[in-house]
Amino acid sequence: QAHAKVWHLYNDHFRPTQRGKVSIALSSHWIKPQRMTEKNIKDCQKSLDFVLGWFAKPIFIDGDYPESMRSNLSSLLPEFSETEKKYIKGTADFFALSFGATLSFQLLDSHVKFQQLESISLRQLLYWISSEYNNPQIFIVENSWFVSGSTKRDDAKYIYYLKKFIMETLKAIRYDGVNVFGYTVWSLLDGFEWHRGYSIRRGLFYVDFQSHDKKLMPKSSVLFYQKLIEKNGFPPLPENQPIEGIFPCGFAWGIVDNYIQVDTTPAQFLDSNVYVWDVYQTKKLIKVDGVFTSKRKRHCVDFAAIRLQISLLQEMHVTHFHFSLKWSLILPLGNLSLINHTLVHYYQCFASELLRVNITPVVALWQPMAENQELPVSLAKYGAWENPETIQAFVDYAKFCFTSLGDHVKFWITMNEPPVKNLTYTAGHNLLKAHAKAWHLYDKEFRRSQKGKISIALQADWVEPACPFSRNDQAVADRILEFDIGWLAEPIFGNGDYPQVMRAWLHRRNSVDLYNFHLPYFSEDEKKLIQGSFDFFALSHYTTTLVGWEKEDALKYDHYLEVQMINDITWLHSPSRAAVVPWGLRKLLKWVKSKYGNVPIYVMANGIDDDQNMVHDKLRVYYIQNYINEALKAYTLDSVNLQGYFVYSFNDKTAPKYGLYSYVANRYEAKPSMKHYREIIDNNGFPGPETPELLCPEEIASCPECHFFRTRKSLLAFISFIFVAFIVTIVFITYYSKRVERRYK
Repeated sequence: QAHAKVWHLYNDHFRPTQRGKVSIALSSHWIKPQRMTEKNIKDCQKSLDFVLGWFAKPIFIDGDYPESMRSNLSSLLPEFSETEKKYIKGTADFFALSFGATLSFQLLDSHVKFQQLESISLRQLLYWISSEYNNPQIFIVENSWFVSGSTKRDDAKYIYYLKKFIMETLKAIRYDGVNVFGYTVWSLLDGFEWHRGYSIRRGLFYVDFQSHDKKLMPKSSVLFYQKLIEKNGFPPLPENQPIEGIFPCGFAWGIVDNYIQVDTTPAQFLDSNVYVWDVYQTKKLIKVDGVFTSKRKRHCVDFAAIRLQISLLQEMHVTHFHFSLKWSLILPLGNLSLINHTLVHYYQCFASELLRVNITPVVALWQPMAENQELPVSLAKYGAWENPETIQAFVDYAKFCFTSLGDHVKFWITMNEPPVKNLTYTAGHNLLKAHAKAWHLYDKEFRRSQKGKISIALQADWVEPACPFSRNDQAVADRILEFDIGWLAEPIFGNGDYPQVMRAWLHRRNSVDLYNFHLPYFSEDEKKLIQGSFDFFALSHYTTTLVGWEKEDALKYDHYLEVQMINDITWLHSPSRAAVVPWGLRKLLKWVKSKYGNVPIYVMANGIDDDQNMVHDKLRVYYIQNYINEALKAYTLDSVNLQGYFVYSFNDKTAPKYGLYSYVANRYEAKPSMKHYREIIDNNGFPGPETPELLCPEEIASCPECHFFRTRKSLLAFISFIFVAFIVTIVFITYYSKRVERRYK
């Protein structure tokens, strides 16, 4: 009633001359149902009625309280007379909303949530207000989030919540038709936050409460908000717009399956027993005892699982297929004393069948998995990569693989995605030496005859400073890149030793910590051995991470590296919460080029999980489209020597939720993402009307027929013998038949 009287006062006596506006600012939350039931939805409506509708409905609708309040509170809620209702109704020139300032998340009294879930979706609240109160003009008069009281000026968390709220406001305007005409950040400077005291901060300006003069210092959020105001929102950035163009001739379009489906079950044709079909009684085959047929040699066609996988790969139109061998199964004892020849033959057949259909096999010797890191048990039991003896065991294993598979495999990976997050420095040290020795072994003994190439594949997710205006955050991002990528990359692709940033940081930590993090040293001979042991730079890239130096969230803070992991809540995320950040791939490729020169680069794995229950994997389609386009930018605009791109993963059977093929009821079905990737492969990128035609020379590759005969020399010799014998027989028959004719004449 007081508000209504003031509004009428202004409307009757001041508006004609001052021409202003008057309203009341109402604070609200947003609530969503625990389950989509009618009761829960009604409870959500009731929650909003009790908090926002209590004041909003009398003013914006009919002058009276919400019906849900009347039915729940009965006599506790005062009555308005009909005159009062008419007097209160319509006493607002706009809807003034406060969200996230007074009723901060999880501070709402639990009894007005009615057992439903509180949410921070400003967009949904704006749409509800628009629908509930006849599309009023809305002015957001207070909106913000908060950071820890210990956070100083690099308030990244505050920035990304602010970004989220303003983006949601823009979406409500553009997509939902909500009439929002103003936005106000809360608040200008840090202050006393009522019952939370000084434990949190909300200001755009930092205040040191312990100082005498309480000087105001701008935070990173000030710069962010200032630039946002200058741009009046989020205009499309030129560097984020898709481009048209195509990749070079011979570009490797690939797919990844970490471990191919291995089924060495003998085919029925290898069974030497004789059977009788009981067609009258059991309807089954009955083995005849004591009767056998002659045994024959195994052939690749006996493996039915290979034919199916090859046909799916052909359907995709890929040129390369990347998979890993299982060291622990090929050499179960970790040495050559016991060899799984059946499995080796399966791999030989798989590689040869790939070549037969013009798909290049890309084979990794070792890829770590959870159980024993995919090492033979004898090696895993005695220290794994911590044990120097594993180095020579790996070299022996590599030599066996080069010898057994080298005729079919010309594209080798020594180690695929070594787990730097779980490696000790000693293990990483030995792993590098094992890689280098395997590379030199191939270079000296196999390269000339097999004419292949070999390198290591590193996982390389991009790391971006959380506050783009902060030098401290940039320093943290640079440090993480060196620890995550440079640790194994710098000795191979750089100067033969670990990054100086790592050594300096560990020296500093060791001087203040109780634990001694020892980064081993290479001898001069070892540096020469490791440096340059590559033919290309292979990397796996999946996502981008934001990092900062201000400690904000203890659960996501790395004390060892003094880094805070930050989440941009406006980014797209997969069901497993992996961020979809296409421009991170381009930045990574540029970083590799700037660090290690114009080295040939292959993106050996790039993919995202999606909901397995979804028929259309729209997120993966978007992911593949935009990540490949960023790779094209790196190639065309940044002159990165990009040679190939591989999608992860082949199918859901071996990599659930990541596959381009679903696997249900023993059947493979192509997802929309597979068809979209195939279209990009067929176009060799994203050609436009003005894209010049790329005339690629015909590849002088071995034809499938030639490969068929080359791998079956004994069969070819036998056929040749039969053919020659047939011709000789015909000649003799003709010759003697003519002699007989002459005799009778």
